[in-house]
Amino acid sequence: MKYGKHRSPQKKNAHPGKRLAGHSARSQATARARNRTAHIRRIPDDRRTEETVQGVFSGTGRGFGFLHRDDGADDLFIPAHCTAGALDGDRVSVRVRYQDTYDGRPEGQVLRILEQGRSTVIGTLCEGRWLNRRARRGGMGNFFVIPDDTRLPIKVRVTPTPESRTGDKVEVRLRRRTQSDPDGEIVRVFGPASSLHANYESILAETGVPVEFDPFALEQAEAEARRPLTDRGRTRRDHEIIFTIDGEDAKDLDDAVSLRQLAGGKWLLGVHIADVSCYVPERTALDRAAMERGTSVYFIDRVVPMLPPCLSNGACSLNPNEDRYALSAYLTLAPDGDLISCRVEPSIIRSRVRGVYSEVNDLFENGARSPYYAKYRTVYPSLQKMHRLYTLLHEAQQARGAMELDRPEAKIIMNEKGEPVDIVCRERGDAERLIEQFMLCANRGVATLLTERGIPCVYRVHDAPLPEKLGELAVYLKGMGFDTAFLRKEKLDTRDFSALLEQARERGTEHAVSYALLRAMAKAVYSPQATGHFGLQAPLYCHFTSPIRRLSDLAVHRIIHKVLLEGQPPRRYADYAKRAAAAATDTELRAMEAERRIEELYKCLYMERFVGTVFPARVSSVTGFGMFCELENTCEGMIPLAELPGMFVFDQAHQTLSCGTTVFRPGDPVQVRLEECEPNRGRMRFSLAGRETVQA
Repeated sequence: MKYGKHRSPQKKNAHPGKRLAGHSARSQATARARNRTAHIRRIPDDRRTEETVQGVFSGTGRGFGFLHRDDGADDLFIPAHCTAGALDGDRVSVRVRYQDTYDGRPEGQVLRILEQGRSTVIGTLCEGRWLNRRARRGGMGNFFVIPDDTRLPIKVRVTPTPESRTGDKVEVRLRRRTQSDPDGEIVRVFGPASSLHANYESILAETGVPVEFDPFALEQAEAEARRPLTDRGRTRRDHEIIFTIDGEDAKDLDDAVSLRQLAGGKWLLGVHIADVSCYVPERTALDRAAMERGTSVYFIDRVVPMLPPCLSNGACSLNPNEDRYALSAYLTLAPDGDLISCRVEPSIIRSRVRGVYSEVNDLFENGARSPYYAKYRTVYPSLQKMHRLYTLLHEAQQARGAMELDRPEAKIIMNEKGEPVDIVCRERGDAERLIEQFMLCANRGVATLLTERGIPCVYRVHDAPLPEKLGELAVYLKGMGFDTAFLRKEKLDTRDFSALLEQARERGTEHAVSYALLRAMAKAVYSPQATGHFGLQAPLYCHFTSPIRRLSDLAVHRIIHKVLLEGQPPRRYADYAKRAAAAATDTELRAMEAERRIEELYKCLYMERFVGTVFPARVSSVTGFGMFCELENTCEGMIPLAELPGMFVFDQAHQTLSCGTTVFRPGDPVQVRLEECEPNRGRMRFSLAGRETVQA
């Protein structure tokens, strides 16, 4: 008798190829099954009810995913067989299933895709024989696209276009009809996937960074840039010693400084910011372009500006020895640097010197012996006073408990062909920190001024860490041997975090602890409501000092002009502040993602030449699938768990990977060998080189 729906229970339950040996064997099998499931947590019958929720699906490369619920509840795990074809970013309806699981937590099953999160994907065109006969009869051939995004575990069936070749980087419009791998149509060919240009352009396209300006916006910008300056309603500040200090390669110079010492030891700090809003009229094509872009995006060898170059690098840039419109914030400071008052006025300034950070740092160190002294001779007395004020402001910031998470920043050095030839850590000297302190002071002063006058503002806000994040941080720090009692205080004190960083610095684990703190902290965002800035310990804070490159600053400038200076009703700009805050937050996240991916691309292109080389590194983080290690030049890669020598177990509570007496924890020094670079995905794979360096 053939096995089918009428086969006997004995045959159905038998071990393949064997007959059951009788009652005794069945009893033993039942006992073994009971032992295997003894540790599974049983859900009471009254909790086995099901509910339906909605949210955004977050996919993984291994098929399963998580639901970020609209109701704010904890993320819901969705097994791979329950995704119903949902892709990362889709809005979905999910049935919550309470059932017997290993940890007693509920799981979800996707019922319906409410809204597709992405209509296109970018990846590499490949040819193979994985397609079924039906797909080939439908004219699809054996071509498919593997997405660059590792959160998409799919292959997209496509028909090549005349312009595309196997191995090209392409953009595909999805046609999703079933729960299986979707079909697609190639809509753009970037070029060979191994080329720098193709990867560069594909990252810009995938992150959605606008590259080209609308012709009407360009035309309007050029007309505004040609408009002659007028003194009407402005104060000329030609007599003041005003100058800029920026990076050597900066072209959009939007901030200049001046300083005078007043009677009684007080200070009058002038922060003069390019008055961009007078070049960007409201409700115009140029204004819409600024709202759409939200921020300038700075890559290794190019800039995608928020405003057309004729403004960002021309009429608005505070170039030396040229008259420029500015909004000047004059901040009166106490002898110890405390902010007393702030006033803002429209002005016309003329920068005396185009300062460069590296040159000013040399000047601070060597004084009149510096080779740059002649260039800065006329502003040198002001620089000396500024350095004294910077010291006071920095001490005041430390006294307030403001956090200083100085993560190492990569500086990628390019040759004349646009190829990366070296990667070093970018160094910050007193000149960089001086300008940073002056800008922080101006931002606090302007936010305070607008708030006291009842004027709308686009605030920069930063909430305290959430309790669950603090719990994860406490576990992490305890595993590294730090005292975590300060995390249980009713009100967090950022000075405790500063003390923690100092301890980590002494132990040589500063980078690992800084990274853990960053992950625990809430993300700073823009808001029309003043809820304070936790990291800076500032109750009122906004961005005022970079209107050439940030929408938030441009919006604050416009509100200052219209409400503070022209006297228009504040309520007219309350909604504008809300819209600008939302757009500035969204576009900032987009820019950060694009900048990160371009940097990873260049790092991989540089490191490709070192495949097989051994480097000293530190463990930056450990996970259930391996550990990440960071080289001295900030390049980071992963050692997969399967490639570690032994059966390593991940301990989430103590953030360790252990095998017997061998333990890996964040901050540990190791030697790693570079095994592989994937520039198109910005990933590096390491292997462990020598176990003698592993701390037990």
